[in-house]
Amino acid sequence: MDQWTLQMGYPVITILGNTTTENRIIITQQHFIYDISAKTKALELQNNSYLWQIPLTIVVGNRSHVSSEAIIWVSNKSEHHRITYFDKGSWLLGNLNQTGYFRVNYDLRNWRLLIDQLIRNHEVLSVSNRAGLIDDAFSLARAGYLPQNIPLEIMRYLSEEKDFLPWHAASRALYPLDKLLDRMENYNIFNEYILKQVATTYIKLGWPKNNFNGSLVQASYQHEELRREVIMLACSFGNKHCHQQASTLISDWISSNRNRIPLNVRDIVYCTGVSLLDEDVWEFIWMKFHSTTAISEKKILLEALTCSDDRNLLNRLLNLSLNSEVVLDQDAIDVIIHVARNPHGRDLAWKFFRDKWKILNTSCSKIYSQDVLFHGENSLASILENISLCI
Repeated sequence: MDQWTLQMGYPVITILGNTTTENRIIITQQHFIYDISAKTKALELQNNSYLWQIPLTIVVGNRSHVSSEAIIWVSNKSEHHRITYFDKGSWLLGNLNQTGYFRVNYDLRNWRLLIDQLIRNHEVLSVSNRAGLIDDAFSLARAGYLPQNIPLEIMRYLSEEKDFLPWHAASRALYPLDKLLDRMENYNIFNEYILKQVATTYIKLGWPKNNFNGSLVQASYQHEELRREVIMLACSFGNKHCHQQASTLISDWISSNRNRIPLNVRDIVYCTGVSLLDEDVWEFIWMKFHSTTAISEKKILLEALTCSDDRNLLNRLLNLSLNSEVVLDQDAIDVIIHVARNPHGRDLAWKFFRDKWKILNTSCSKIYSQDVLFHGENSLASILENISLCI
């Protein structure tokens, strides 16, 4: 266990098919690092002697058959193994149901066979395996171990996916990718591709509905989480119906002064409404932020205010966040982070963060005095990290 408890990080296993001999594979292991270039900068990351004893569960499959599970103990940098029934038309899947604490990569041929299997019949693989494949593919691509088109091609099967976990794995990876691409000249190609994958499931699931007494019409927890995930993707990437629905719900709340928006999508509706509609909606949300006493609702409303496309309103909010009588000190940090996540506000947040560093650090010291005692200005490191990711 020392390998797992005392060594930094965790490994990535790479499974390569032998191009000359059937039923033979090559398995390698190495230290998984998101920023491969960091290895040359940090001495502790240059240690190539890291080895783990890895219990690799594995199955072989094709369009009509999946083998029983086998286990291979991987303890060397590189090993050769014989796998029964593995031929040119078969795919391999490792780390079944994500039970091992490591990532698995494959040669491109195997990735494409797995993608083909998902598109033809994804239910051959369990829900956990499907989610694990998506998570591994996006993480490996982000770290440079895999071409970026592979995880995006995996998404082609999602229109048939009915379970929450695979959708969650995809959306969790897509938002950071979106932030990296939204300033690119061809961003609209990526945006339209995501909308196309989401559209079918969005139409199938629809929006949650309230009973006559205002309570939510209940479905299973997994179903509601899936619907919320898909609605968030649809609204975030610009689905017209999603935008229209969110605008209608916000407008109804303003005109009737009665909030009929289902609880589990309020944050999505508030944010979408503020980004699409005029300043009056922002002022309405600002008023509700001040009048509500429910802490959870207050946080959702404050975050929604950071979704505006109006840079003047974002600047106003950033400056108001320094007034502890208006915004609590601990919530001011969230304002900066969320404005930084807004494409219209990222440069404003970065400038504000630099200009107000001394004030923010003093404010942070009051809240996290014990942390500051041990770490000094590093108490703001997490804020800087969040902002730098967006900038």
